[in-house]
Amino acid sequence: MGEIMVKDVKVPNGSWEIDGILYMPKQEGRFPVVIFSHGYNGYKMDFDETARYLAERGVAAFCYTFCGGSTRDISGKPTTEMTIFTEMEDLTAVIAYVKQLEQVDADKVFTFGGSQGGLVTALTVDGRSEDIRGMLLLYPAFCIPDNWTSRFPDKKDIPDVEELWDMKLGRIFFETIHGYDVFAQVGKYQNKVLVMHGDKDPIVDVGYSERLKQTYPQVRLEVFEGEGHGFSPEGTRVMTKMVYDFVMEHR
Repeated sequence: MGEIMVKDVKVPNGSWEIDGILYMPKQEGRFPVVIFSHGYNGYKMDFDETARYLAERGVAAFCYTFCGGSTRDISGKPTTEMTIFTEMEDLTAVIAYVKQLEQVDADKVFTFGGSQGGLVTALTVDGRSEDIRGMLLLYPAFCIPDNWTSRFPDKKDIPDVEELWDMKLGRIFFETIHGYDVFAQVGKYQNKVLVMHGDKDPIVDVGYSERLKQTYPQVRLEVFEGEGHGFSPEGTRVMTKMVYDFVMEHR
């Protein structure tokens, strides 16, 4: 395992600055890179273990916090202004930033998204087969529009503010995904896709990931036996090795 450099980074995106961390191998050369997008009310450190594992083995990584996407976000953007689509804008800005880094091989950029970050990643990458080498999705929350449309069948039922899991969401979050057909918006991505999902996930039914086998032309689904939404330490170790192997195989 090689030495790594870990550096705090701010990525501009309009009025906001995205709070990120760059993990880079301490050696000469240009490296493949994996961009990690966290889930609902997650944080830039959520995939620190996996990012370090990659960087120690010659694969750069970039982790970040969505603006307004976490109670631990420091950008200043209110969580009530965050939507799936503002998070897509954040990821787009991060991809552009990472691609111009001197030590990154811009032809070998991979995107990884967990839960809500998986949904955001899939939507953002869908038209980008030319410049995103591969996509990894961890229990991607394709259920989000269905869940909230079911909760608020009529738009007039949507409250101005709704609190979920200790984070406040604004009306705009629900309005922008009301009746939104996720599966009609993805599937154009032509490169390799790896989906990892636990069979005991109580938040996102594994059936949503099963549907992706008919959605993408080159997709592999790995179902983790006994794992829920958020893997055990052992499940995380297996997932991390899968991510590394995927990058090595398709870089």
